[in-house]
Amino acid sequence: MKGNNQANREKMSGLYETYAPMVFRRCVYMLRDESEAQDMMQEVFLRVFDRMDSLDLSQPSSLLWNTATRLCLNRIRDKKRRGLDVDSSELLLTIACAEDEQDSFGAQSVLAKLFSKEPESSRTIAVLHYVDGMTLEETAREVNLSVSGVRKRLRGLQAKLKNLEVK
Repeated sequence: MKGNNQANREKMSGLYETYAPMVFRRCVYMLRDESEAQDMMQEVFLRVFDRMDSLDLSQPSSLLWNTATRLCLNRIRDKKRRGLDVDSSELLLTIACAEDEQDSFGAQSVLAKLFSKEPESSRTIAVLHYVDGMTLEETAREVNLSVSGVRKRLRGLQAKLKNLEVK
C-alpha cells in the first residue's frame, strides 16, 4: 500500500504541474477573487487526490475542470446562503450582449431569480453550455445525462427566463 501511496503522490504531482494553471484560471473566472481561487484550486487537487484510486484519470483536464466548476458553484451558493456579498454569484449565464453596467445588473437580477428555484444541476448545465461553450453532447457527458435531457433542461430555463423578463 505504501508504494501505491507514493505512486499516487507522484502522479498527483505531475497532474498539478500540468493542470494547476488551468484550474486556477477557471477558479478565478468563477470566483472573481485570486486568493479565494488559490484556495479553491488547492481544494480541487485535494479532492482528486483523496479519491484518486476510484477516479477515471484518462482525461484529467476534463475531470479537473468539472471538479473546479462544481466546487466553485458550491462556494458561490454557500456564500449566497450566508448572505455574503457575492458579485460573481450570478455569473453563470452572464448575458454577453449587456452593453453597460445597468444592463448587466438587470440581467444578474433576472438570473438570480431564475436560479433560486432551480436545482444545482441546472446551474451546472447552464454554465457548461452557455458560459464554457460546450456542445450539448459535451455537456451531457459531463453531467451524465442524455443530450435530450440537457436540451430539455436548457429549453425549460429559456422558457422560465422569458417569463421572468416579461414580468
